Amino acid sequence: MNETIICAVGNVATRPVYREPASGPSARFRLAVTARYLDRENNTWTDGHTNFFTVWANRQLATNAAASLNVGDPVVVQGRLKVRTEVREGQNWTSADLDAIAIGHDLARGTSAFRRAVRTDPSAAAPPPEPNWETPPGDSGDAAQQEPEPVAVT
Repeated sequence: MNETIICAVGNVATRPVYREPASGPSARFRLAVTARYLDRENNTWTDGHTNFFTVWANRQLATNAAASLNVGDPVVVQGRLKVRTEVREGQNWTSADLDAIAIGHDLARGTSAFRRAVRTDPSAAAPPPEPNWETPPGDSGDAAQQEPEPVAVT
């Protein structure tokens, strides 16, 4: 199946709406992506056209996005582009949706403090214990080093 995967850099335009239907957590928000260009005549950066995308996130990404994102946050969204055209009240409407694969704060425009999500699923397997990397006392490691060297007889 051919899918169009894009990466959009912009700002969160609406507060994420979080829902938990039977199919699993889901969140959506609007993303504003504004092109900027250098106006050489005035020697200033100028805002161009703004594109709006509805970003959809599912499962753990939805939970984390709803807890982490606020209106105005600069973000980077990678996802599958879905363009829909429909007729509403006799007018043609076109909308662009992003089915998000990954969402993150844009660190070129600010800082972020990352926290791993805590798993609440008790059936989740515990990570294996850390191996003992210490050498037991009296063991120098290599077997060849443990054997005494022969003494030369003259």
